[in-house]
Amino acid sequence: MTVTLWDHPLSPYAQKVKIALREKGVPFETAVPGGIGVGGAAGDFLAANPRAEVPALLHDGTAIFDSTIILEYIEDYWPDPALLPATPADRARVRMIEEVVDTHLEAVNWGLSELRWFRRAEGPLGESLATKAAEQIRGYHAWLERALGDRPWFNGDSFGWGDLSVVPYLNGSAGHGVPPAPGSRLADWLARANDRPSVRDTVADAAATASTGGMGDVAKLLEQGLFKREYRDHRLEWMVKSGGLEVVTQGLARGNIRFSPDLT
Repeated sequence: MTVTLWDHPLSPYAQKVKIALREKGVPFETAVPGGIGVGGAAGDFLAANPRAEVPALLHDGTAIFDSTIILEYIEDYWPDPALLPATPADRARVRMIEEVVDTHLEAVNWGLSELRWFRRAEGPLGESLATKAAEQIRGYHAWLERALGDRPWFNGDSFGWGDLSVVPYLNGSAGHGVPPAPGSRLADWLARANDRPSVRDTVADAAATASTGGMGDVAKLLEQGLFKREYRDHRLEWMVKSGGLEVVTQGLARGNIRFSPDLT
């Protein structure tokens, strides 16, 4: 059995897949695609995922893309230990949590990365966008705390799908200086989630990439047109609704933003 994950250690979508594989005890290899930062992905990676996004999973000749579909494949192929809760209602509940963090909270974290790493907007515009992002993240923290309720884990009595879906995004927000409120149930949950070996190893992968300059001077590369950020769906919506339309128009004019490729 060969399992290869097309990955970038800083991608929260890839992180949740790695956590799932580690929770299942499935050995896997990772590969970082070339050319993805400039919209020039090609070869085996593009064959595995025509959207040219990480993650993509290769398992004994089968290629799967989209992090949620990959999680479903992992759960189907390696059902033990189960990551989804037992009842249909609880399964729907954690899938809805995953959808919110994948398409809402991810976009806010991504927007802060645009400001922090790529320096898309500075001065009053940058300050305004950062302030709105922090307010939005605190709103999602409140929503997630209500979703957690009195449960020890988002999944219920044990760590699972709901938890591995949330932890990459809360760690991402914390990395941008907006952690859960100290002493909150959500902060306590995050500390316990980060203590799990599957999460700890995945966080270590990301930290190693960051500490060795894995991002490089991406703002300079962006300015030179050597790096293009993907402004797809929820990310584009976040930037526009939060007041960053100018960022989008400048990026289009400079050719340093991109969208999902057309399929051929």
